[in-house]
Amino acid sequence: MTFGRRVTSRVRSRAAGVTSSHETAASGASVSIASVSIASVSIASVSVSDSIPVAVRIAGAWSWRILAIVAAVAVFVAMIILLKEIVVPFMVAILLAALLVPFVHFLRRHSFPKWAAIAIAEIGLLVIVAGLVVLVVAQVRSELPALQRQSVAAFDNLRALLLSSPLHLTEKDINAYLGQALTALQADSQVLLSSALSVGSSAGRGAAGVLLTLFATLFMLIDGVGIFGWMTRLFPKRARAAVSGAGRAGWVTLTNFVRVQIFVAFVDAVGIGLGAYIIGLFFGGFPLVIPIAIAVFLGSFIPVVGAVATGVLAVVVALIYLNPVAALAMAAVVVLVQQIEGHVLQPFIMGSAVQVHPLAVVFSVAAGGFLAGIPGALFAVPVVATLNVIVTCIARGRWRDDPSRVALPSAPSDPLEKAGLANA
Repeated sequence: MTFGRRVTSRVRSRAAGVTSSHETAASGASVSIASVSIASVSIASVSVSDSIPVAVRIAGAWSWRILAIVAAVAVFVAMIILLKEIVVPFMVAILLAALLVPFVHFLRRHSFPKWAAIAIAEIGLLVIVAGLVVLVVAQVRSELPALQRQSVAAFDNLRALLLSSPLHLTEKDINAYLGQALTALQADSQVLLSSALSVGSSAGRGAAGVLLTLFATLFMLIDGVGIFGWMTRLFPKRARAAVSGAGRAGWVTLTNFVRVQIFVAFVDAVGIGLGAYIIGLFFGGFPLVIPIAIAVFLGSFIPVVGAVATGVLAVVVALIYLNPVAALAMAAVVVLVQQIEGHVLQPFIMGSAVQVHPLAVVFSVAAGGFLAGIPGALFAVPVVATLNVIVTCIARGRWRDDPSRVALPSAPSDPLEKAGLANA
């Protein structure tokens, strides 16, 4: 019995060993199959990635990043266009603050209290603008009777030119065309009425925009440093130093742009206005000299394009109210002034102030005008110049040298000074 039990146990143990060896072999086979499959997949993936040229991979990496940037810029521009009635007054306020902040600092260095310096700056600006408007209205009113007579004479000259032209028009034909124009004008009276109503609503929005501009300028003069500090704190702590340095450099560029652009606009206005006055001495007086000079001054804030457009207005006035010779002389004056601006003022003064190539200026004005009309053309160059300096400052690490070297209003520590009540 004992011998039989031993034989039975040996047989069982051998059977179990055989079974375990088979299981081990099976598991090893499965592991090897799995490893082979993983290796084949990895080899396939490596072979696919290796089959793509390096240039294509680099181009793909750049492509999706560029598309992301373009999409972000497109969304940002769309938001600006949608909120233009708020964005435009805010940007005008920034330009006005860039103009008035140095003047406020000048007054404070000469012992003016902060509130007085700010009041003098903003009220003085309003007085200057109001004075220009009054001057234009006064000259137009004083020259209105003469303009009416000259308009009638210009119409008679045009009628005589049409009668003697190769078109072979008669008095009856001209009167018929005038009657058709009058009939069309009366038929479109409803359109004109709706247009007048829309102009009224636009005037209301314009008045609201002026108030927003004045209030925004006032608060920028009072607490511009606090506003800039709040905007800086929106960024992560590690990026605040770079944002602060780049923002200060951009502010200096914007301030220089406003100063230089005012000087360029003044030169354009004086040149074209003086030319119109001299031409008037030879042709019995040039009408609307001061309004034309003011229009040139305002139009010159759109670099390169604005002065040309307002100069064309002067040429048209000379053609209508004087004669073709005076118009040619006025066109020569406009071209001469533009040559001085393009070859002297823009390269040596504007170029050193904003560090933007004239070709970039032209295309930025065109793009801004295409996207947002006159406001876009007005803000295109200062935006491009400021962004250029900000990006360059961050990319080259200039903010690490000495961010405080850029002159900005210092943050007041006294609560009364911060409120503008110190030295009252």
